[in-house]
Amino acid sequence: MPDDARFLPQYDSYIETLFAGEDAALREIRERALVAGLPEINVSPSEGRLLELLARAVGARRVLEIGTLGGYSAAWLARALPADGKLVSLEIDAHHAEVARESLRRAGLSALVEVRLGPAAESLARMGADEPFDLVFIDADKDGYEGYLKQVLPLVRPGGLILADNALGAKHVASGAKTGIARYNAAVAGNPGLCSMMIPVFRGEGSVDGLLVSVKTG
Repeated sequence: MPDDARFLPQYDSYIETLFAGEDAALREIRERALVAGLPEINVSPSEGRLLELLARAVGARRVLEIGTLGGYSAAWLARALPADGKLVSLEIDAHHAEVARESLRRAGLSALVEVRLGPAAESLARMGADEPFDLVFIDADKDGYEGYLKQVLPLVRPGGLILADNALGAKHVASGAKTGIARYNAAVAGNPGLCSMMIPVFRGEGSVDGLLVSVKTG
């Protein structure tokens, strides 16, 4: 393939065709969110597959998601869980939560996914570390990322993953401004208890963003 940014959409299509094709259930979740008026900001199919792959790689049984939206990323993550697994997804918007719950029910994933309504910081403050999570996926308000990191660190088991979406968005990091994402990236890079790396992901129409992947080592 030519080494040229103009061909990024073709690269994305190539990857999705081989590894991340949507089935009817996933497609319905995405389409129901659009019909319900939710913003079209869910992860791409290729990033959804990456989330599923990472969850399977660590043998995840308990997953925490911050930011449910329409339930699309939750569906990819839930598919990596065993029958007795659990995904807790935090959502501040009641309409988003309602749409996600119904979509996940229609996809046959209700037994695996619990959508909790309310501000994520408040929901996290009520959680204990007695049942640690194997994986946390952060995809909510960008100014809150750094605070969420502090709250979830005690909730993740050693060897568990903390994933942050939109970590390479141009508007967040290219300007040099101390945006919420830039602060999060710096906090992760400087944390001695985390081993981290940025993975570029396609966003369609030739744009690239990033998933920041951290393993809790301490």
